[in-house]
Amino acid sequence: MQHTRLFLGDEAIAQAALDAGIRGAYAYPGTPSTEILEYIQRAPEAAARNVHRAWSANEKTAMEEALGVSWAGKRAMACMKHVGLNVAADPFVNAAITGANGGLLVVAADDPSMHSSQNEQDSRFYAKFAMVPLLEPSSQQEAYDMVWAGLELSEKLRVPVVLRVTTRLAHSRADVRVRAPRPENPLSLPPDSRQYTLLPANARRNYAALLRKQRDMIEAAEASEFNAALDGADTSLGIIAAGIAINYLRENYPGGACPYPVVKVCQYPVPEAPIARLIERCRRILVLEEGAPYIEEMVRGHFRKSPEVRGRLDGALPRAGELTPDDVATALGLKEPPALKLAEVVKARPPQLCRGCPHADTYRFLNEALRAYPGSRPLSDIGCYTLGALPPYDAIHSCVDMGASITMAKGAADAGVRPAVAVIGDSTFTHSGITGLLDAAHENTPMTVLVLDNDTVGMTGGQESLSSGRLEGIVAGLGVDPAHMRVLTPLPKNHDENVKALAEELAYEGLSVVICRRACIQIRKRQ
Repeated sequence: MQHTRLFLGDEAIAQAALDAGIRGAYAYPGTPSTEILEYIQRAPEAAARNVHRAWSANEKTAMEEALGVSWAGKRAMACMKHVGLNVAADPFVNAAITGANGGLLVVAADDPSMHSSQNEQDSRFYAKFAMVPLLEPSSQQEAYDMVWAGLELSEKLRVPVVLRVTTRLAHSRADVRVRAPRPENPLSLPPDSRQYTLLPANARRNYAALLRKQRDMIEAAEASEFNAALDGADTSLGIIAAGIAINYLRENYPGGACPYPVVKVCQYPVPEAPIARLIERCRRILVLEEGAPYIEEMVRGHFRKSPEVRGRLDGALPRAGELTPDDVATALGLKEPPALKLAEVVKARPPQLCRGCPHADTYRFLNEALRAYPGSRPLSDIGCYTLGALPPYDAIHSCVDMGASITMAKGAADAGVRPAVAVIGDSTFTHSGITGLLDAAHENTPMTVLVLDNDTVGMTGGQESLSSGRLEGIVAGLGVDPAHMRVLTPLPKNHDENVKALAEELAYEGLSVVICRRACIQIRKRQ
């Protein structure tokens, strides 16, 4: 029996995973994927079934933990934002070689326009690289249905399946028809005890099996209910619309069908047969896709007939950022691009640290302590404290990837920079900073690491930090000299005392770790 509920795209994915009988959901917070696991953590049925739903230390551990559930014959889901897939790339790519036992779904939430990310990479390339199927919903309903389909496809082909969403779909709402839940799979270990042992002899055998499955993946895509060829009388133009982009096309033809033939692509590998037929019929091709020109590049060089292809590569559509209905209208010749610029009064203002944020007090005493070292540039990391790069603080000078503050500062110290300073949050530290600090501790590198401990994963809404209550123990266990591990409380009344303590560590010709501890003001408000 079906009934309808109002869901964010992320919530539709979460509910579908529960309904489809997952045993575990694994994730690290990252916009726009965070709400998937948060929904599962709140869901009564997840509690009743004791579905695993705790945050993982990072995306790599999440992927490996989900792979372990699949190895045991149960269904699992690993969720992350697009750059998190970089962190999980090692187990993700190798999981295509080991194959899956229970259904294994990898949700990658891409962020075109970089609303809260360092880049706008397209996860479709990862699926192609690993040679596994990918599903890309055009609606919240398809997001729900694709979770079911993806887990079934994973078990049929015995490979992981990727579900790719983008910010606009993840964070918008629509009615979704949900299905009656199915029971979990029973425990069932792989019949081949060597399947997951990627010694070269086994890996070569598994890789050959993966290659043989490619034809099955293409056939599944070409027969998929999520792909479609929509007819149109005007063959002067053919349109390929992928995922959510088909909605931007539909918005330009309200109350009527698009006059041009359209191929809707929502399951990959790219279905070649309907695209080949479209190319044979049409003089020109317009490719609408969110993210990189993934399909556009394929159409330009893959098919025997080479029509004029328009899209992100030739300037018909913007090369960067999210698509909009206006972008599509311009590419279709339905309207001219806007000529007006935003007035100064309505321009976006840069984000700021919250009033009362502990990081603000940390940056004040950091800046003052560094006045003795003109031209010094602390290296930082990813979190809400990254806003310290902006006025009025101008306190930090890098943000590359999770954990890079410590390792870049170590490299700078190795190059002769003094003082070499790293700034990292408590959750980012446990995500990817620990191994860098281990390198520095092993060599007693002359550098100072500030760990900004606000007792939460602040930037993504206040999830639990895995370092809570154990940060000093972790740092000491890595081999940092206890004499040069300090805990400071960033408050205005402690400013002079904190400046003095930090100055002493900056002058030390060895590794020091300064933990700046005060709870996030937003978390305190909730409490």
